[in-house]
Amino acid sequence: MIKIFLLISFVSFMFSNTVIAEKVIVFNFTEEEFKTLKVGKKYKGETTWTLGSNQNGNFIKAEAEGKGSGLGKEVLIDLLKTPFINITWKVEKNLSGIVENSKKGHDYAARVFVIKKTGSTALSNRAVNYVFSSNNEVGKNWPSPYTKKSIDYVLSSTKDNSNVWVTVKANVKEDFMKLHGIEVLDISGVAIMTDTDNSKLKAISYYQNIYFSAE
Repeated sequence: MIKIFLLISFVSFMFSNTVIAEKVIVFNFTEEEFKTLKVGKKYKGETTWTLGSNQNGNFIKAEAEGKGSGLGKEVLIDLLKTPFINITWKVEKNLSGIVENSKKGHDYAARVFVIKKTGSTALSNRAVNYVFSSNNEVGKNWPSPYTKKSIDYVLSSTKDNSNVWVTVKANVKEDFMKLHGIEVLDISGVAIMTDTDNSKLKAISYYQNIYFSAE
């Protein structure tokens, strides 16, 4: 199976309840939560994840060299109430020089998948892959070279912000319409991933304060 499908498939879609709030925190990055996160297929090895904290709260550090894996969480987000995803992240070591929309260069130092179940199998799911690009400008987007059902969308770039914390926001509901041409009222899961299995380079990044909000 190709990388993107396997990452989407490991986020399960059986839920006990729906999250309804003005602010929905996706990851707490605590020791207890870390034990419950779903680990995706390892691509030539597993990303090294390390928990930490600073003045702004908990974060998780990701390191990968010639390998990659993701961490996912099943959560049902009502996009009519909280359509905006908020992400604080930092790339300490990027993947300069790769062609990110090619199969050989389809790696990112940091990315956050937002997944919508649209059928009975993982292969039918749609995803918006918000990325911290090493080579492209903010706002650029393209289909994954492995599947058109996942669109890469640049929210941050090390061309502008290298080794500094950056906070970004995106309207997920509008992005699914713009990028996939479908109206999505809720999403089914969220995953983070740092991978370098295609480029064989080394990446170091950090994730913090990932949540959905009303505005």
